[in-house]
Amino acid sequence: MRVAMYSPMPPAMSGIADYSEALAGALGRRCDLDVVTGAEPARQPDIALYQIGNNPDHAHAYESALERPGVVVLHEANLHHLAAALTIRRNDWDAYLREVEFDGGTEALEYARRVRALEVGPDYDGVPMLRRILSEARGLIAHSDYVIARAREAGFRGPAARIPHGAWIPEPHPMVFRRRLGLDETTPLIGTFGHLKPYKRIEQSLRAFRRVVRCDPRARMILGGEPHPELPLDDLIKSLDLRESVRVLGRIDGISDFTGYLGACDLVLNLRYPTVGETSGTLLRAFGLGRAALVSDVGAFAEFPDEVCLKVPVNGREEGLLTEYLQLFTARRDLAAAMGARAKTWVEQECNWDRAAELYLEFLECVAAGRTWVQPSAPARPVTPAAAADLAPEPVRVEPAYLRTWALEEEAQDYFETHLTRFEKTLAITPPGAPGSRILEMGAYMQITPALRLKLGYGEVRGCYYGPLGRVERKTAESTEGERFECEIDLFDAEKDRFPYPDGHFHTVLCCELIEHLPTDPMFLMAEANRILADGGHLVLTTPNIASLRALNAMLHGFHPGFFPAYLRPEAAETNARHNREYAPREIYSLFNDAGFTVTLLETGPFREIPSADLHWVAHLLARYNLPTDQRGDGIYAVGIKTGPVRNRFPAWLYSG
Repeated sequence: MRVAMYSPMPPAMSGIADYSEALAGALGRRCDLDVVTGAEPARQPDIALYQIGNNPDHAHAYESALERPGVVVLHEANLHHLAAALTIRRNDWDAYLREVEFDGGTEALEYARRVRALEVGPDYDGVPMLRRILSEARGLIAHSDYVIARAREAGFRGPAARIPHGAWIPEPHPMVFRRRLGLDETTPLIGTFGHLKPYKRIEQSLRAFRRVVRCDPRARMILGGEPHPELPLDDLIKSLDLRESVRVLGRIDGISDFTGYLGACDLVLNLRYPTVGETSGTLLRAFGLGRAALVSDVGAFAEFPDEVCLKVPVNGREEGLLTEYLQLFTARRDLAAAMGARAKTWVEQECNWDRAAELYLEFLECVAAGRTWVQPSAPARPVTPAAAADLAPEPVRVEPAYLRTWALEEEAQDYFETHLTRFEKTLAITPPGAPGSRILEMGAYMQITPALRLKLGYGEVRGCYYGPLGRVERKTAESTEGERFECEIDLFDAEKDRFPYPDGHFHTVLCCELIEHLPTDPMFLMAEANRILADGGHLVLTTPNIASLRALNAMLHGFHPGFFPAYLRPEAAETNARHNREYAPREIYSLFNDAGFTVTLLETGPFREIPSADLHWVAHLLARYNLPTDQRGDGIYAVGIKTGPVRNRFPAWLYSG
């Protein structure tokens, strides 16, 4: 499909320009995309897409949308400033009067005539100027139900899609920017960012912060943005006696510095009232950085899940609640970190640019073909162990004593005892089967394989292992209790060979202690696992955690963090035995997401029964520097449901070149 997207692009100083740049990267991988910033596209598109905001940067997109109707993306439910720029600023008062009358009727026209006479200013709030562009639009995209509702009020009856605003997921480097501010790791830091206008509730925030400072004089606030002429910021800070506690950074040039100061904060204030339904790119960046946020409980902001931010009403309780929330998060920075982690998980799952681009393309195809658009279900909440327990079938507990009955050889018994906690955990998170269910255990050693049929109830159990493609080995085991189990083991290279199974054949695939051994192309394995799983099938993956307390302890003492980084002596070497790359939990999350799975469980826990040092000091160090202390167990345990095709075959976080 050929799409022409009209929008300002960087270096234009517009949040929508940054948005369009990120969207274009993901959308351009899925369709034939032309980005139009000025001159018309040389090629005729199948459909045009117009990114519309309320400022003169969008004049070309707005006028083009009227000449060549297509799908309009409304980033806010008011375009009066843009309409004024296209008329009043061009000294075309007649056009302004026509547009006001078209949008608001006779009463609005009479007011606009007073505007022309310079008796009053334009009614920016009361006349949103949406009707003209919506009357021509073939379709509408917005980031919230709030904006779609305002468009319906303006008379739009065409197809409309709610597509979440994409989120940037940068890596924070808080101490670098805290040092620039002269702050250490223990200082509670609150930030407000963007153009410092009165409607961002800055005066209310400063009054609430004054009370926080009285309780904790260490607390600091930064205001990152250009002060608005209508907000006497210096006088306000002085009158509240906050000169030692609040710093106005002014306009922050460069997205790296902007993101850096944002990431240095424990808590980000993204308040605004009144609102016209805008979605804040700054807020999405804060979520992507894993930062806690306070938002006003109005407009599009009210639609964010309660788990990912705290919402402040704009009534008489506003300042009191602001004070309570600020005091809570400055005293309990661990609570702020936990909320930020939930926000990051949510935007990774629901607001990533690939998902946004997929929804864009689906909607554009529907509009172009005249098909009915069906809005996808409401965004899922961040996955927690408790939530995953509700999603997953009732687990089947397999007792250690039963597992030991299958470890007959002495060498196997030693290995078995070392890894017993891992085996128990793996079976506990594996969804139980039924007589008609099929399961594949990759890298099968026959340690837990019998339990997949005899305890979890799978009708067909198959194993696979590294070897020449096409060879099949039949293995038989008998327990000390006299139970007999037979299983066919298919040999192939999981990074190179097409797995010898039909599409959608299995209900569950186990990939346990395998991904870390792969030397060249782990996404090949993930893509093939997706292919051979039925829709809604489960992938269970376990692997060592390179971000564990044990690994951090090793590095801080000058040792290698990996569980198995050693080379094997050549005469004893087993193909692919050593660990080529160990993963962190967030990488496993990304691996599942890129491969078309929705994660239903991601946690860490015991991995090997071996003596370990007292690691409480490492956890204390992380907490002191406000770094995540969760997901620090030795092993990663993850379960995902196949919800679609592979999203990204070569993700940039995993591959170079």
